[in-house]
Amino acid sequence: MAVIAKTRETYPALGPGRATPPGGIREDLSDIIYNIAPEDTPFMSAIGKDACDNTYFEWQTDTLADPVANRQAEGTDPQELNAHAEPLRVGNYTQISSKAIRSSGTAEAVDFAGRKSTQAYQMAKKGKELKLDMESMLLGLDVMAAGSSASPRATAGVGAWIHTNLVNATAGTTPGKDAPTPGTAKAVEEDDIREAMKMCWDAGATPTVIMCDGTIKQAISALSQSVSELRTAANDKSPAYVVAAVDIYVSDFGNLQIVPNRLMPAKTAYLLDYEFWSTTYLRPFNSVDLAKTGDSMAQMLITEYGLRAKNEVANAAIHGWDASIEPTA
Repeated sequence: MAVIAKTRETYPALGPGRATPPGGIREDLSDIIYNIAPEDTPFMSAIGKDACDNTYFEWQTDTLADPVANRQAEGTDPQELNAHAEPLRVGNYTQISSKAIRSSGTAEAVDFAGRKSTQAYQMAKKGKELKLDMESMLLGLDVMAAGSSASPRATAGVGAWIHTNLVNATAGTTPGKDAPTPGTAKAVEEDDIREAMKMCWDAGATPTVIMCDGTIKQAISALSQSVSELRTAANDKSPAYVVAAVDIYVSDFGNLQIVPNRLMPAKTAYLLDYEFWSTTYLRPFNSVDLAKTGDSMAQMLITEYGLRAKNEVANAAIHGWDASIEPTA
């Protein structure tokens, strides 16, 4: 009987006579999937949530009359009633947002690195993408739309609602239905923040946040260095560091936290009071199994919601800020 000799496979250095490595080497693939894409939604995470039971949902806003010289003569007849304004009835539409995924039977059966089920993994990812879509639309300048068989309903975003306290913009006719028209692009300047905050204070509002994109956030931080040197700090237990950012803006009428948001409309900053906004759900997030066709499975993540601007006067908007334009001295 012939004896077959078994030898251990070796891995010689690559050279002219060896163009590729030998076969049979197992790949080294980590069981962790690294995803660096941003998924934070500062606006949606900070405002409230409530519910509605119709595609058009309404609420009421009101304000106090301006002060007058209120002096009454003795014996004034209480039946001489003062003129008064009724609460204003406003509303917004809900809109539908969804994401869907289909996986083959084979994709569910094979052993993937980093996930037990490709369908479950993709659905979880679609959920994060859906929230990013919502954040972007809720902050936008899109106006409300009733929708039709040919076009979807649309909910009015923050930019379409803020009409009273505007800097470098002209208000439309009706909040939520007509978006403001931004003025000419201009540099990021502290005077605009002061003006917006004064408008809010005059109206009785106290916003607590400036929300803007990263470019404008850096421009606001740069404003502080035009009036003061970079601050440094050090002690015997830690290295020195440089503070070159502004996170809290202290105004004459209250403090404003500067919150960067990747999904803010370009060249725009909002002064917000979170208490006067909420995401209103007609249908909360729900996973729906779609009809099975052939050797595959399909699911849809869907939600129906709108933005409730409880009183737009509690907020302000600065339009047309362009960080590439140098501020005036």
